[in-house]
Amino acid sequence: MGAPNQHQVPIVPFSSLKMGIIALSLGAIFLSGCKPVGPDYKRPVFVPPPIYKETGAPTVTVPPPPDPSGGGWQPASPSDGMLRGKWWEIYDDPQLNKLEERIAAVNQSVHGAYETYLAASQQVRIARADLYPTLTAGPSFSHNKLSEHRPLTSDLSTTPTTYNDLTLEGQASWEPDLWGKIRRSIEGAHAAAQASYADMAGVELSLESEMAEDYFQLRGLDLQQQLLEKDLHDLTNQLDLTKRRLAGGIGTEADVAQAQTQFDTTRAQLIDVGIARAEFEHAIGSIADYKLPTFSIPLSPLDIDLPKVPLGVPSQLLERRPDIAAAERRSAQANAQIGVAVSAFYPTLTLTGIGGFESTHGGTWIQGPSALWSLGAQAAELLLDGGRRKATTAQARDQFEASASNYKSVVFLAFNEVEDKLSDLRILEQEEVAQHAAVVAAQHSFDISNQRYKGGVTSYLEVLTAEGTLIQNQRTEAQLKTRKFASSIELIRSLGGGWDSTQIPK
Repeated sequence: MGAPNQHQVPIVPFSSLKMGIIALSLGAIFLSGCKPVGPDYKRPVFVPPPIYKETGAPTVTVPPPPDPSGGGWQPASPSDGMLRGKWWEIYDDPQLNKLEERIAAVNQSVHGAYETYLAASQQVRIARADLYPTLTAGPSFSHNKLSEHRPLTSDLSTTPTTYNDLTLEGQASWEPDLWGKIRRSIEGAHAAAQASYADMAGVELSLESEMAEDYFQLRGLDLQQQLLEKDLHDLTNQLDLTKRRLAGGIGTEADVAQAQTQFDTTRAQLIDVGIARAEFEHAIGSIADYKLPTFSIPLSPLDIDLPKVPLGVPSQLLERRPDIAAAERRSAQANAQIGVAVSAFYPTLTLTGIGGFESTHGGTWIQGPSALWSLGAQAAELLLDGGRRKATTAQARDQFEASASNYKSVVFLAFNEVEDKLSDLRILEQEEVAQHAAVVAAQHSFDISNQRYKGGVTSYLEVLTAEGTLIQNQRTEAQLKTRKFASSIELIRSLGGGWDSTQIPK
């Protein structure tokens, strides 16, 4: 026979290739034919009420005042649908729209929550990688010398003591997912990633609602500032009047002192409103990630009507609250862990394969006769573990029950929040009507007292008392209007804003 061709194409024996294909095919058949162990997930059952309790039926013991003419808050009917997307646009405020739009783009809390979701989604890929074989390959070279005094050496003159060993070898290992441990792990990781996405939506909704609340609180303070500035203008005239009456000999120094006191007190209240306004402006700028030294919101008294909030039906709440969606997905994650724990009771099968080339000379290294291969399979079953697997499985079942109970608890709290905000708005509506009547009465009382004082038939104390009552009632009415807007936003947040669970990546 002639010398081997130094350039012949490597040949892998057909029998080894055939055996490898058969082994992989058998593993695939096993994998596809075995249902994952452990219970399949079923969403915890919660039956929502058919209607919200606080949808307008009076529950207070005193007769409610009549509804204000021309508007006021009232819940929209279910046929009006649910809020979608940018829920804050129902307030029709361009400045608020601009501020809200910045949150998703620049707020660091939202960015952090998004990165947390991305990290959780990568865990799905990590878990899915276990479904596939691992393959390593690489060359190796060694120059070896054998001991001349090694045992069983017959003739040192003909037996080489030094030699080269050149190897190009690949190793494959695969553990078929016969019992579904990996598939349950993927299922759990996927549910955890979905929960993380819902958490991100919850962070964003919380910041959006906080922004809207702070913004309308600021506008409510602007309304109070507007009222107090008007009151200061009127008090300036009152102070001038008392001074002229004193100069004309028909007034007293006590009248002037009382007018001055009322003027200074109201001015102090105006300054105090400015302090609170600045703090809300800072909070708004921080949420929208503006540079605070250059950020400001122009004076904008709250003078718009409160829009209707579409409620939908109670069953929709389960799909629209991010916290409910997150709790439900974590329940699914806990259920998957039961399957992972149960799979430990079953044997494992590992398939391995080695193939490559080995030679003592580079010229005959990558050739058919230098080929080597090995295929193998190993099965193992844990026989004794002191009850560890049983306890781990019981723990996984208990954790699922805890997750299911937490899900139901979150749902209960969600319905409680919606009912609270509905009752807040209904009662605040009644309170605002009563308060407006008080403002009208206080204004009438002040006008009469002022006329009586100018006519010289009463003391300035009567004017002072009526004026103080008017100012207080005006501010209370402005505060009630602001509280209604805050409760409206809190209702929207309780309903889930414009979000729904279909936005969760599948």
